[in-house]
Amino acid sequence: MKKLLLWAALFGSLTASAQKWEGLADTPPMGWNSWNKFACDIDENLIREVADAMVASGLADAGYLYINLDDCWHASERDADGFPQCDTTRFPSGMKALTDYVHSLGLKIGIYSDAGRQTCGGRFGSYGHEYQDALQYARWGFDYLKYDWCFTEHIDPKGAYALMRDALRAAGRPILFSMCEWGTAKPWEWAEQTAHLWRTTGDIGLSFSEQLVHDSWEQNSVLRCLDLNAPLRKYAGPGHWNDPDMLEVGNGLTENQDRAHFTLWCMMASPLILGNDIRAMSPRTAAIVMNREVIAIDQDPLGVQGLRYATDEGVEYWFKPLEGGDWAVCLFNRTQEPRTCTIDWLQYCFTDEEVSQRATAFDRICYDGRDLWNGGKSFRTDKPRTVVVPAEDVVLYRLTPSAKQPRRR
Repeated sequence: MKKLLLWAALFGSLTASAQKWEGLADTPPMGWNSWNKFACDIDENLIREVADAMVASGLADAGYLYINLDDCWHASERDADGFPQCDTTRFPSGMKALTDYVHSLGLKIGIYSDAGRQTCGGRFGSYGHEYQDALQYARWGFDYLKYDWCFTEHIDPKGAYALMRDALRAAGRPILFSMCEWGTAKPWEWAEQTAHLWRTTGDIGLSFSEQLVHDSWEQNSVLRCLDLNAPLRKYAGPGHWNDPDMLEVGNGLTENQDRAHFTLWCMMASPLILGNDIRAMSPRTAAIVMNREVIAIDQDPLGVQGLRYATDEGVEYWFKPLEGGDWAVCLFNRTQEPRTCTIDWLQYCFTDEEVSQRATAFDRICYDGRDLWNGGKSFRTDKPRTVVVPAEDVVLYRLTPSAKQPRRR
């Protein structure tokens, strides 16, 4: 009876109309996650060192805010009352001390669980303990939950994710909710009121173009994640984002591939969750992930996912409407040979009828253009522009309506 009274006092009267916490992801979240580089090999020293590096490297100033623990932080079992506990060998100071430390640096911190009976790494899942887990995460001081989808036989995803959403809301602490259902049940069609972002793909792997095939499963290449996510742009917007998975930038791809990977995620208004060891980040990697003009494309307040408008001989032409009448234009060369492209701007007059209703209007508007990766002299769109796009790389422009419009006959 005492336990029942305690739960009633903690949660009050719950209704079926509980909503996710608003205002936590008006732009795509930015941060770091432990899985891509470290998998289950995590402990509190690593997380503290990564948090320190987030600040010292300038990543925090560039907008990267979240330090997210992935799988394998768990103890071998829950406590006697069913609440989750951390592995005290790996996290001897406890989770509250860890979150307090990360918060002291001006950062936020995330944790991981699973809607099933076990996590993907074989630890205890949240199935049957959703309200206990949400309450514990709130007590510990977490700000972000990645919620996976392993060991979920006979579980309905709509119900399972709504249940954890309601539990997070009832726990009383604003926690960003990241669904990792892999796109199996098409969450983009139903999860806008449930989560702040949802995975549209299976797990990404350290490969740019080739699928990584394991004994009983496979990991997606960067391009496979891109192709799965690209058609879903009408479902994304402020507070609810398509998530083509975490970034592999800095983990062993070529510089061209890293730059293309990062740029295309920004063009798609994707969450920017780093997956490299930022304690030992090379200057080359730092220059990519901290290019603030490129980050601004991702974080644009308009919140429109970019459009893959055309493809010509392996070069894709992407357009993303931005606040204030600007456009981001990306040429992405999928091939393994350089491509010389002549951009006749008048060929790309169109209206984004599916999402933004914005028109490029190159026939009426002259734009001033800047190359966001290569610098150089600015240009205008009243003349065609010829550019070489390196193999598996991008050229990225930001176009701003010119103050000096040419006279039209």
